[in-house]
Amino acid sequence: MVGSIGFFWPAAVAVLKRRSCFILHLTLLLPAVRASGQLTGSPLVCQKTCLCASTIISCSKKNLTNVPNALPSYAAVLDLSFNFITKLQADWTGIRLDQLQSLLLSNNNLTFLSTEAFVNVRKLRYLDLSFNSLRLLDEYIFEPLENLEVLLLYKNHISQIDRSAFSGLIELQRLYLSHNQITRIPVELLKGRGRLKSLRLLDVSSNRIKALPLDELQALPAWIKNGLYFHNNPLTCSCELYELMAHWELRELSPSTDFRSNHTCVTSGQPKEKMAILDLTRQYLNCSEVKGFKKEGYLEQSLVLDCDTRQKNMVKRWVLPGNLTVSQNETTLIRNESSLRIGPLKVEDSGVYTCYATSDSFNETLYVTVVVFNTTMSKGLENLKTAYTTLVACLISLVMILIYLFFTPCRCACCPGQNMEKNDGKDSLHSSTVSLSQAHEERWQERVGGGGFLYRHAAFLEPKEQLEQNGRLNPISEEDEEWQGANRGRTRSDVSSVCSNSPMVI
Repeated sequence: MVGSIGFFWPAAVAVLKRRSCFILHLTLLLPAVRASGQLTGSPLVCQKTCLCASTIISCSKKNLTNVPNALPSYAAVLDLSFNFITKLQADWTGIRLDQLQSLLLSNNNLTFLSTEAFVNVRKLRYLDLSFNSLRLLDEYIFEPLENLEVLLLYKNHISQIDRSAFSGLIELQRLYLSHNQITRIPVELLKGRGRLKSLRLLDVSSNRIKALPLDELQALPAWIKNGLYFHNNPLTCSCELYELMAHWELRELSPSTDFRSNHTCVTSGQPKEKMAILDLTRQYLNCSEVKGFKKEGYLEQSLVLDCDTRQKNMVKRWVLPGNLTVSQNETTLIRNESSLRIGPLKVEDSGVYTCYATSDSFNETLYVTVVVFNTTMSKGLENLKTAYTTLVACLISLVMILIYLFFTPCRCACCPGQNMEKNDGKDSLHSSTVSLSQAHEERWQERVGGGGFLYRHAAFLEPKEQLEQNGRLNPISEEDEEWQGANRGRTRSDVSSVCSNSPMVI
């Protein structure tokens, strides 16, 4: 018995080894099969996996990790929301779904979209990718969706958007990008060559936008601005931002009226504060208040008034000041079916111009105040040049006066560096007096001898340091007294005359 057991033992060990190898192969093969099943997805079973109602297939909240395969080609609505589908591969449908118009993939924690994910669903009109974890939108990712009208991308982590990501969406009307990490408005979607011509609504609210392209936004038509939402962004406060919002408030555009309290900005000082943009006139920056629409012009110029309505394709009619029609005024002309051209301008063209816009569901009235200055533009420029020249001349004169006062060398005895000895001053004064006395005596002799006219001379003497009792300078020096003693017969009126053309002798 023992020998028989010993005989069968090697054979049993060999069988166990073969079975263990088979089990090992099975354990290695099962994960691969599971992974393969995850990539392709399980077959669609309407009674168990999803709910099928005519052309609607609802697979919401079914704990799916992949899109079910073998989807019916007649499906028009496919709801895959509230699942665990993290990637949307290029072949996720398996076949072309030319009847599919609505695809819902919200709340799936999606992190990846293949650049060919929408090749087999070209007829989509509604795509919901909200409440996921997308971080970037690659180039031309939505290009196959030429019929798409609504695209929901809000509540993701999108921070990078390629400029060509939305190209090809020629029928897109509403684009929702709120609650992401976007730092700029994709203004290329609203203007220029890349503009989406059918776009009516662009929502970039609650992102990380700190500055707006104000000039570009202000130039947009009112029907585009009426659907541009950018509230709840950390915008920097400025008077230009206030002016933009004040104009939108006057026009009663939807982004301003619907979310008035959510249009805030952040002050640039420390500490940073959040405040309402429309309060910048009364607080912080004290911006100038915006009051209505006004256009100014000069004589002989031309102005163009736009009837910029909040809706597109409206019937528009202009009424001129004095309740006149366009045909009753020779200087007005309708252009581009809505714009009014006025020119050459006259003073009588000033006033309020009214545009009445009507449609089947909406009416709007616009008022534009025109002010015509009673001068030409060229004359105004000439006046400006003259004023500028006068100002420059005044500044130059002032500089010359300052130079003369502060930089001209001082020759007075009291100036620094000009201190002279007291005796030198006396000698100079004495020599001047002696020379004048000699000259006077010669003239006196000539007059006595020849009876000729006496030419009077004058010398302005420097004041001497002798003072009278009242503190005034003594006008008569010692030399004057000696000279007066020698000529007592003459009066002072004979010596000097303030009205004579010849100098005076003191």
